Amino acid sequence: MFITTLIAGPGQLDTVLVENLRNAWGGGDAVWLSGNTAAEFPMAQKPDNLWSVWDDMQAMRIDLVVQPSAGRRKRLLLADMDSTMIQQECIDELAAEAGVGPRVADITARAMNGELDFEAALIERVGLLRGLPETIIQQVVDTRITLMPGGRTLVQTMKSQGGHAALVSGGFTAFTAKIAETLGFDENRANTLMVKDGTLTGEVGRPILGRAAKVTALEEITTRLGITEAEVIAVGDGANDLGMLGRAGTGVALHAKPSVQAECDVRINHGDLTALLYFQGYTDADFVA
Repeated sequence: MFITTLIAGPGQLDTVLVENLRNAWGGGDAVWLSGNTAAEFPMAQKPDNLWSVWDDMQAMRIDLVVQPSAGRRKRLLLADMDSTMIQQECIDELAAEAGVGPRVADITARAMNGELDFEAALIERVGLLRGLPETIIQQVVDTRITLMPGGRTLVQTMKSQGGHAALVSGGFTAFTAKIAETLGFDENRANTLMVKDGTLTGEVGRPILGRAAKVTALEEITTRLGITEAEVIAVGDGANDLGMLGRAGTGVALHAKPSVQAECDVRINHGDLTALLYFQGYTDADFVA
């Protein structure tokens, strides 16, 4: 059996559209997870025209997910931070303070789309931060970083059902520690910006946490928790997330780069992070703020 989930902006999902798609695909009765925002229905098999219909839904700003019904609720949330749990790329915000914002932002965009080697790109970008005062980190956290909508609800709701949440970032511990605490993650892993005499040295601690390290985190945490990789939902937006997205039971490309979306069956482009709850079968009544 399969479950089809449709997710739109608040109050933007039309009842007639849901019923028409259910009828066209021979689905069972529709269940509304959130009034005029998210609905689902069961099907016996995955439709042959899934991706053409997905394109049609995207044109209407509706996210469409079709997945096996068995095991869709996960026990581990493994999440990227930059442009996933927060709306910015931390290194770009630091670079803006250093006066090299456009140059670093261009490198970041190319690295996240898989055009550049992640580790080399990170070393180059961090080098451009040399000489910044360490205090700039807290200043950026306080004035430039905003949370992705729905993030705390996602983390807290899954934890309320016995889930575990890990923030695994190619960014920096100075940011992940704060974001993990704010959202309620159980643990966090990231890279370390090196500091000497209160100033950024332009170096990043080794080993660098990139694509392979995120897969290692998935392996280590599932082993420690005694669960399988099929019980993991991973979410990210960049090419360095593809390893963990491919290994997790459900890999979610969230507002992701085109090259990342092309590799993922679950793509959320219009909903916020609560979309990850809806297609696991949670309703608004289940949400923990």
